[in-house]
Amino acid sequence: MKIIVDAMGGDNAPRSNVEGAVEAVRELGVEVALVGRGYEIMDILKELGMEEPPPGLEIIHAEQVVEMSDNPATAFKEKKDSSLTVGLNLVKEGKGDAFVSAGSTGALLSAATLLTKRIRGIRRAALAPLVPTAGGGSILIDCGATAECTAEYLLQFAFMGSYYAEHFLGRPEPRVGLLNIGAEEGKGTALQKETYALLKQAGEEGRIHFTGNVEAREAVLGAVDVIVCDGYSGNIFLKTLEGTAIYLSKQMKGMFKKSPLTKLAAVMVSGGIRDFKKLMDSREVGGTALVGIAKPVIKAHGSSDGYAIKNAIGQAARFAASGVIEGITENVEYMRLPAGSKAAEEQA
Repeated sequence: MKIIVDAMGGDNAPRSNVEGAVEAVRELGVEVALVGRGYEIMDILKELGMEEPPPGLEIIHAEQVVEMSDNPATAFKEKKDSSLTVGLNLVKEGKGDAFVSAGSTGALLSAATLLTKRIRGIRRAALAPLVPTAGGGSILIDCGATAECTAEYLLQFAFMGSYYAEHFLGRPEPRVGLLNIGAEEGKGTALQKETYALLKQAGEEGRIHFTGNVEAREAVLGAVDVIVCDGYSGNIFLKTLEGTAIYLSKQMKGMFKKSPLTKLAAVMVSGGIRDFKKLMDSREVGGTALVGIAKPVIKAHGSSDGYAIKNAIGQAARFAASGVIEGITENVEYMRLPAGSKAAEEQA
């Protein structure tokens, strides 16, 4: 398994990406190709005590860098010798099994869509992170790739999220819920009502395990395995979770520092505190899959350190081996709008 890594993408690049790649090769048993400015990558390796790349680590030179200030829709075309463009082309050509980048989300989405392409029949790719919930984590799809969606997009997100949860998380018949302001069938805007009808029909046909609408509170409590929503709502949901986690961690830290007694209590429950922090730490997952793209692509957080990059590489390897892309490709016909549906009539 060879993972292609954008060495120049991210706030802490290239150092964090090089460190993460080295650790991934050592610990995960994968091969890694770092794409970027070879001389900068070698300087970091030397600082880490290596005069040459260790076995399993390859350097592929690409001089240009896609910056956050670049136009995300055209940067990969204008900078054809960038680590982003060169790396994705390697995966497209079958010279790597998956691609990881901590760079611009918009640029990565545009480049992946136009270079490696979407799965034929899929209208939009979706960012599908695993978010912490009481049920052991749920797939949130979409969390920002497509802010404005149609009912057809959400129908496909539901199918793709279901395959992802089943094959990547190992959950048979994953429960799929439509994020909404209430559990009742008639809740939400026209988009949610129209999508509900499509998902209900898909559930009745046995294509997915649709459980109905799900409120954000119930989703966090583990009511479903897949949370379906447009990218605008999903991004708000995700950022709220992240902010809540940071707030609770700070509150717990302050609480345990109040007195000698509470400090002693902190020592006694230190294992549980570590588990809580690990559960809420995005570095543990490493990144977010771009589901719907024909090749495995993982978006790592822009602020990723070496540990997060290592985990993103591991996630990419598991995603490539999971069969998610193959499952979606083989079942695209079931993700089309049903003939006679309101959405199909409007599209016609």
